[in-house]
Amino acid sequence: MLYPDTVESEVIVHKPWFIAGMFALVLACFLAFNLTGTTMGELLRPVIGDPLQSGLYGRFAIAFTVAVIFCLNVVLIGFAPLKVQIGIVWLELLLLFLAFFETFHLSLPFIREKLPFLITQGVVTTLYVSAISIVVASVIAILGAVAKLSTNGFAYAIASFYTSFFRGLPLLMQVYLIYLGLPQLGFVIDAVPAGILALSLCYGAYMTEIFRSGIQSIDRGQWEASRSMGFGFGLTMRKIILPQALPVIIPPTGNQFISMLKDSSLVSVIGVWELMFLARTLGQKTFQHMEMLISAAMLYWIMSICLELIQARIERHYARSKVR
Repeated sequence: MLYPDTVESEVIVHKPWFIAGMFALVLACFLAFNLTGTTMGELLRPVIGDPLQSGLYGRFAIAFTVAVIFCLNVVLIGFAPLKVQIGIVWLELLLLFLAFFETFHLSLPFIREKLPFLITQGVVTTLYVSAISIVVASVIAILGAVAKLSTNGFAYAIASFYTSFFRGLPLLMQVYLIYLGLPQLGFVIDAVPAGILALSLCYGAYMTEIFRSGIQSIDRGQWEASRSMGFGFGLTMRKIILPQALPVIIPPTGNQFISMLKDSSLVSVIGVWELMFLARTLGQKTFQHMEMLISAAMLYWIMSICLELIQARIERHYARSKVR
């Protein structure tokens, strides 16, 4: 719900019809898979006998047990406070992910050996490429948004052509066009600057629309009042319009930064030593691809969580004026 409900109501996960429906759904889902050869089959060996010879009875017993455990877990979690519920569900999902990764029989010594280099070289490169790109993209977006909101046809045409072109091409193609195309025109550019330029131009086009919509969300009267007081265009934007537009602009801009952090992996195709490039390269030497890919995935996830927390803190800061 958007706001906490002050009216006391029964928790939906405690209603009999919901529990029965959830039980039937989980039972049907797990009956569709033969889990007799898994750890669950071994745990139920005293009940079903040899799991591999138990047939339909074994599949039903395993599915029934899983459905009971799942429903009981959901019902019990429903009694806890909201924050405790969130923490428990996160912990359970994390344990399920770890159990899934365990099925790959990963070499932990190999991960421990390569992880420091992944962090010091790959993560650092990924962060600074993304950080520089988001700053440049933000500058481009502000200029593009102002141009699209102006009455100057020349400026509007350039801004609209830019956003249409760079939003219409895949990011990977833009990376190749800049890194491989510009040298044919006599402009030789290194891999890292080429990757930063491609990310900046691509995300600047998307963020132009974010900044434009954020600026347009401010009532026209604010602009007219500031102009009537003799404020210039730059002062009006900097002191009046943008501060009010930031609460609208920040959430989608934060999402764009998180997306850029992950899309920076595309610059690995031109040899930038970022996280994805190192994960693929280190795994190829000993054919231990899953160790490095899963390690890189966890590092990307951790960085995304950190950015989400920073974004939430910034949003709360700019939302203070709206708290009643």
